[in-house]
Amino acid sequence: MSVELLSPAGNLEKLRLAFDYGADAAYMGLSDFSLRKNAKNFTEQDLIEVSRLKESSGKRLYGTMNMIFDEQNLSSLRDQLTYIKTWPFDAFIISDIGLVPILQDAFGSDVELHLSTQASCTNSSSAAMYRKMGFSRVILGRETPLKDIRKIKDANPDLELEVFVHGAMCMAYSGRCLLSSHLAGRSANQGDCSHTCRWNYQLATTDQIEDVLKSGVLALEEQQRSGVYYPISEQDGYTTILSSKDLCMIDHLQELVDAGVDSMKIEGRMKSNYYVAVVTRAYRKALESLKNHDDKWLEYREDLFNISHREYSTGFFFGHGPVDPAMGGDSIDKSTEEGYVRNYLFCGAIGDKVKDNLYHLELKNQIKVGMQLEYIGSDVPKIVDDSFTLLDADFNPVEQADHGKVQYLQTDKPIEKGFIIRREV
Repeated sequence: MSVELLSPAGNLEKLRLAFDYGADAAYMGLSDFSLRKNAKNFTEQDLIEVSRLKESSGKRLYGTMNMIFDEQNLSSLRDQLTYIKTWPFDAFIISDIGLVPILQDAFGSDVELHLSTQASCTNSSSAAMYRKMGFSRVILGRETPLKDIRKIKDANPDLELEVFVHGAMCMAYSGRCLLSSHLAGRSANQGDCSHTCRWNYQLATTDQIEDVLKSGVLALEEQQRSGVYYPISEQDGYTTILSSKDLCMIDHLQELVDAGVDSMKIEGRMKSNYYVAVVTRAYRKALESLKNHDDKWLEYREDLFNISHREYSTGFFFGHGPVDPAMGGDSIDKSTEEGYVRNYLFCGAIGDKVKDNLYHLELKNQIKVGMQLEYIGSDVPKIVDDSFTLLDADFNPVEQADHGKVQYLQTDKPIEKGFIIRREV
């Protein structure tokens, strides 16, 4: 099979953008059973449009049920199986093995099951066992290096392998983390992670903590929790690093193909519409260039460094610790070592064409006359425009356009409905 590009769909608009900007498949969650409860996810009101999008595109759709189920969740799942059957899922992504017989009984023994990365499968023996259980695909733990992926595929040639190629990485083992539960009372394993690993911390001084902790003990203090100290220990000269870099394998897709990867997955159901479109497009162009043996994808690659992100790295694919740059290197982005960077503001999208050179606006952020806007499409890197005209609902010229209003954009640039509008920040 050709390599699949799999994109996140946290809501209906993200699903539409994922398909429009080059994904072969998308993964989405129903509100009760997804590990991204804080994503808007999908409700019964979205069912008709989701079904239409899937049918018209001919692309695949995977339902995520990758949370760790307790008895209450399990009972709720059984109660909702009839409803879940109405959704056009091609496969289910699960981590809890207890769901295997439940889904097989409900959907038939040939139901397509994908093992979530939450299950932390990182070796060929585990992969073979999951295959015997009925899984047709394993989403490998992010800790799996390329050399092991090749061994897993060789040992299980009839098992599809999926890996994350872009997005946030957790400080814990493939997302199994208790830090959020401890500090914020929100369980990552139940889909309610507060991303505590990315909060702002400082090392408390001895003077600050001497009345709280015994002498010689160091502690972390979080910015919003002044005076609350969390002891840390140091071993072999190293301390815990809480916040991970972001993953970006855009420069190494051929290595992934050679290792036997069947599906390349983009993280980010809780990321923005703009993120889904830009990242999906970059990886689609990169995959196309592997076949066409050209470098047209490079201009799309640039946008990966303009979206909000932490310093990029190649994760664990090339091994643990320092990596020889000739083998792919570890960090591929030295410009963002402190927090997040964002070079563009997502402003919205071009709506219906009213007449020649006149379009309805679907804005999320304000734009003003005189700004330099950029329009991007699935096959258009960018079109720069600083001579557009803004019109109100009565087609009268105005100086600015805002979210939630009926307004129009007039331009002589070759744009189309669905193009994204952005501007530099």
